[in-house]
Amino acid sequence: MIYLLEDDSSIRELLVYTLNSQGLDAEGFGLPSQFWSAMEHAHPNLILLDIMLPEEDGLAVLKRLRGAARTAEIPVIMLTAKGTEYDKVIGLDSGADDYIAKPFGMMELLARIRALLRRTGEERTQAGDYRCGALLVSPERHLVEVNGESVALTLKEFELLCLLLENRGIVLTRTQILDRIWGYAFDGESRTIDVHIRTLRQKLGAAGSCIETVRGYGYRIGKDDSP
Repeated sequence: MIYLLEDDSSIRELLVYTLNSQGLDAEGFGLPSQFWSAMEHAHPNLILLDIMLPEEDGLAVLKRLRGAARTAEIPVIMLTAKGTEYDKVIGLDSGADDYIAKPFGMMELLARIRALLRRTGEERTQAGDYRCGALLVSPERHLVEVNGESVALTLKEFELLCLLLENRGIVLTRTQILDRIWGYAFDGESRTIDVHIRTLRQKLGAAGSCIETVRGYGYRIGKDDSP
Protein backbone atom coordinates (compact mmCIF):
# COMPACT_ATOMS: atom_id res chain seq x y z
CA MET A 1 0.00 0.00 0.00
CA ILE A 2 1.17 3.52 -0.89
CA TYR A 3 -0.10 6.59 0.97
CA LEU A 4 -0.19 9.92 -0.88
CA LEU A 5 -0.46 13.15 1.13
CA GLU A 6 -1.27 15.90 -1.40
CA ASP A 7 -3.74 18.76 -0.88
CA ASP A 8 -4.31 19.43 -4.61
CA SER A 9 -7.30 17.19 -5.37
CA SER A 10 -6.65 17.03 -9.13
CA ILE A 11 -3.05 15.88 -8.63
CA ARG A 12 -4.06 13.51 -5.83
CA GLU A 13 -6.82 11.85 -7.83
CA LEU A 14 -4.62 11.49 -10.91
CA LEU A 15 -1.76 9.94 -8.93
CA VAL A 16 -4.00 7.50 -7.06
CA TYR A 17 -5.70 6.46 -10.31
CA THR A 18 -2.35 5.98 -12.08
CA LEU A 19 -0.83 3.98 -9.25
CA ASN A 20 -3.88 1.72 -8.94
CA SER A 21 -3.96 1.16 -12.71
CA GLN A 22 -0.33 0.03 -12.54
CA GLY A 23 -1.04 -2.56 -9.84
CA LEU A 24 0.18 -0.41 -6.96
CA ASP A 25 -2.49 -0.05 -4.27
CA ALA A 26 -2.69 3.61 -3.25
CA GLU A 27 -4.80 5.81 -1.00
CA GLY A 28 -4.76 9.61 -1.09
CA PHE A 29 -5.24 12.18 1.67
CA GLY A 30 -5.76 15.92 1.36
CA LEU A 31 -4.98 16.82 4.96
CA PRO A 32 -2.25 15.68 7.38
CA SER A 33 -4.96 14.95 9.98
CA GLN A 34 -6.56 12.43 7.60
CA PHE A 35 -3.16 10.90 6.92
CA TRP A 36 -2.33 10.49 10.62
CA SER A 37 -5.74 8.96 11.26
CA ALA A 38 -5.05 6.31 8.59
CA MET A 39 -1.59 5.68 10.02
CA GLU A 40 -3.19 4.66 13.32
CA HIS A 41 -4.83 1.70 11.58
CA ALA A 42 -2.19 0.52 9.06
CA HIS A 43 1.25 1.52 7.84
CA PRO A 44 2.00 1.78 4.12
CA ASN A 45 4.99 0.36 2.25
CA LEU A 46 5.82 3.83 0.91
CA ILE A 47 4.67 7.44 1.35
CA LEU A 48 4.44 10.15 -1.32
CA LEU A 49 4.59 13.43 0.60
CA ASP A 50 3.95 16.95 -0.69
CA ILE A 51 5.78 19.77 1.08
CA MET A 52 3.24 22.60 0.81
CA LEU A 53 0.29 21.43 2.92
CA PRO A 54 -2.37 22.95 5.19
CA GLU A 55 -2.30 22.18 8.95
CA GLU A 56 1.42 21.25 8.88
CA ASP A 57 3.93 21.22 6.05
CA GLY A 58 5.47 18.10 4.57
CA LEU A 59 8.81 18.57 6.32
CA ALA A 60 7.03 18.63 9.69
CA VAL A 61 5.17 15.43 8.74
CA LEU A 62 8.46 13.84 7.70
CA LYS A 63 10.07 14.82 11.00
CA ARG A 64 7.25 13.13 12.94
CA LEU A 65 7.56 10.00 10.80
CA ARG A 66 11.31 9.75 11.32
CA GLY A 67 10.99 10.51 15.03
CA ALA A 68 8.73 7.54 15.80
CA ALA A 69 10.21 4.04 15.97
CA ARG A 70 7.27 2.37 14.21
CA THR A 71 7.40 4.71 11.20
CA ALA A 72 11.08 5.71 11.08
CA GLU A 73 11.96 3.32 8.26
CA ILE A 74 8.96 3.77 5.96
CA PRO A 75 10.30 4.95 2.55
CA VAL A 76 9.29 8.53 1.71
CA ILE A 77 9.41 10.35 -1.63
CA MET A 78 8.95 14.12 -1.38
CA LEU A 79 6.75 15.81 -4.01
CA THR A 80 7.08 19.56 -4.33
CA ALA A 81 6.86 22.49 -6.70
CA LYS A 82 10.17 23.67 -5.30
CA GLY A 83 12.93 22.37 -7.53
CA THR A 84 16.04 24.23 -6.43
CA GLU A 85 19.09 22.31 -5.26
CA TYR A 86 18.78 23.90 -1.81
CA ASP A 87 15.19 22.68 -1.33
CA LYS A 88 16.18 19.22 -2.53
CA VAL A 89 19.04 19.05 -0.02
CA ILE A 90 16.75 20.20 2.80
CA GLY A 91 14.25 17.44 1.96
CA LEU A 92 16.88 14.70 1.75
CA ASP A 93 18.68 15.91 4.88
CA SER A 94 15.36 15.79 6.73
CA GLY A 95 15.11 12.07 6.05
CA ALA A 96 13.42 11.71 2.66
CA ASP A 97 14.54 8.73 0.58
CA ASP A 98 13.96 10.48 -2.73
CA TYR A 99 12.75 13.80 -4.07
CA ILE A 100 10.92 14.70 -7.27
CA ALA A 101 9.93 18.22 -8.31
CA LYS A 102 6.64 19.17 -9.97
CA PRO A 103 5.79 18.96 -12.77
CA PHE A 104 7.04 15.41 -13.18
CA GLY A 105 6.35 12.62 -15.64
CA MET A 106 4.24 9.72 -14.40
CA MET A 107 6.61 7.13 -15.86
CA GLU A 108 9.54 8.67 -14.00
CA LEU A 109 7.59 8.70 -10.75
CA LEU A 110 6.52 5.07 -11.20
CA ALA A 111 10.12 4.06 -11.92
CA ARG A 112 11.34 5.81 -8.77
CA ILE A 113 8.61 4.24 -6.65
CA ARG A 114 9.36 0.73 -7.90
CA ALA A 115 13.12 1.22 -7.49
CA LEU A 116 12.70 2.46 -3.92
CA LEU A 117 10.32 -0.37 -3.00
CA ARG A 118 12.77 -2.94 -4.37
CA ARG A 119 15.75 -1.37 -2.65
CA THR A 120 14.15 -0.94 0.76
CA GLY A 121 12.49 -4.36 0.56
CA GLU A 122 15.84 -6.02 -0.03
CA GLU A 123 17.59 -4.03 2.69
CA ARG A 124 14.95 -4.59 5.37
CA THR A 125 14.28 -8.26 4.82
CA GLN A 126 16.60 -10.39 6.91
CA ALA A 127 18.28 -13.47 5.49
CA GLY A 128 15.78 -16.32 5.44
CA ASP A 129 12.76 -14.00 5.46
CA TYR A 130 10.17 -13.96 2.68
CA ARG A 131 8.40 -10.98 1.12
CA CYS A 132 5.44 -10.95 -1.25
CA GLY A 133 4.19 -7.42 -1.82
CA ALA A 134 2.81 -6.19 1.52
CA LEU A 135 3.44 -9.60 3.12
CA LEU A 136 6.55 -10.29 5.22
CA VAL A 137 7.16 -13.73 6.75
CA SER A 138 10.09 -14.58 9.01
CA PRO A 139 10.28 -18.33 9.80
CA GLU A 140 13.15 -17.76 12.25
CA ARG A 141 11.23 -15.15 14.24
CA HIS A 142 7.85 -16.84 13.66
CA LEU A 143 6.61 -13.49 12.40
CA VAL A 144 3.94 -12.61 9.83
CA GLU A 145 3.23 -8.99 8.91
CA VAL A 146 1.00 -7.32 6.33
CA ASN A 147 1.71 -3.66 5.70
CA GLY A 148 3.78 -3.67 8.88
CA GLU A 149 0.92 -5.00 11.01
CA SER A 150 1.33 -8.34 12.82
CA VAL A 151 -0.97 -11.21 11.75
CA ALA A 152 -1.74 -14.08 14.13
CA LEU A 153 -1.77 -17.55 12.51
CA THR A 154 -2.18 -21.04 13.89
CA LEU A 155 0.84 -23.34 13.71
CA LYS A 156 -0.53 -25.23 10.68
CA GLU A 157 -1.43 -22.00 8.88
CA PHE A 158 2.08 -20.66 9.49
CA GLU A 159 3.71 -23.91 8.31
CA LEU A 160 1.49 -23.94 5.21
CA LEU A 161 2.39 -20.35 4.35
CA CYS A 162 6.11 -21.03 4.82
CA LEU A 163 5.89 -24.16 2.67
CA LEU A 164 4.36 -22.20 -0.21
CA LEU A 165 6.98 -19.47 0.14
CA GLU A 166 9.83 -21.99 0.28
CA ASN A 167 8.57 -23.41 -3.04
CA ARG A 168 7.81 -20.07 -4.61
CA GLY A 169 6.69 -20.34 -8.23
CA ILE A 170 6.08 -24.09 -7.90
CA VAL A 171 2.57 -25.52 -7.81
CA LEU A 172 2.11 -27.87 -4.86
CA THR A 173 -0.64 -30.48 -5.03
CA ARG A 174 -2.97 -31.02 -2.10
CA THR A 175 -1.35 -34.44 -1.55
CA GLN A 176 2.11 -32.88 -1.39
CA ILE A 177 0.91 -30.29 1.11
CA LEU A 178 -0.78 -32.93 3.26
CA ASP A 179 2.39 -35.04 3.27
CA ARG A 180 4.63 -32.11 4.20
CA ILE A 181 2.46 -30.39 6.79
CA TRP A 182 0.34 -33.15 8.31
CA GLY A 183 2.61 -36.13 7.65
CA TYR A 184 2.04 -39.43 5.86
CA ALA A 185 0.00 -40.78 8.75
CA PHE A 186 -2.64 -38.08 8.30
CA ASP A 187 -5.80 -39.66 6.92
CA GLY A 188 -7.82 -36.51 6.31
CA GLU A 189 -9.20 -35.41 2.97
CA SER A 190 -7.70 -32.80 0.67
CA ARG A 191 -10.65 -30.59 1.64
CA THR A 192 -8.62 -29.79 4.76
CA ILE A 193 -6.13 -27.91 2.57
CA ASP A 194 -8.85 -25.84 0.91
CA VAL A 195 -10.26 -24.84 4.30
CA HIS A 196 -6.83 -23.80 5.59
CA ILE A 197 -6.06 -21.84 2.42
CA ARG A 198 -9.36 -19.98 2.65
CA THR A 199 -8.79 -19.08 6.31
CA LEU A 200 -5.19 -18.08 5.59
CA ARG A 201 -6.27 -15.74 2.80
CA GLN A 202 -8.85 -14.14 5.06
CA LYS A 203 -6.32 -13.52 7.82
CA LEU A 204 -3.77 -12.06 5.38
CA GLY A 205 -6.34 -9.62 4.05
CA ALA A 206 -4.98 -7.65 1.08
CA ALA A 207 -1.92 -9.93 0.94
CA GLY A 208 -4.07 -13.05 0.63
CA SER A 209 -4.03 -12.67 -3.16
CA CYS A 210 -0.36 -13.79 -3.09
CA ILE A 211 -1.68 -17.35 -2.76
CA GLU A 212 -2.82 -18.55 -6.17
CA THR A 213 -5.19 -21.42 -6.90
CA VAL A 214 -4.22 -23.62 -9.84
CA ARG A 215 -7.54 -25.20 -10.67
CA GLY A 216 -7.60 -28.97 -10.59
CA TYR A 217 -4.05 -29.17 -9.24
CA GLY A 218 -3.14 -27.22 -6.13
CA TYR A 219 -1.71 -23.95 -4.85
CA ARG A 220 1.34 -21.76 -5.25
CA ILE A 221 2.77 -18.34 -4.46
CA GLY A 222 3.94 -16.58 -7.62
CA LYS A 223 7.65 -16.30 -8.27
CA ASP A 224 7.72 -12.60 -9.14
CA ASP A 225 7.40 -10.26 -6.13
CA SER A 226 8.18 -7.02 -7.92
CA PRO A 227 5.83 -4.23 -6.88
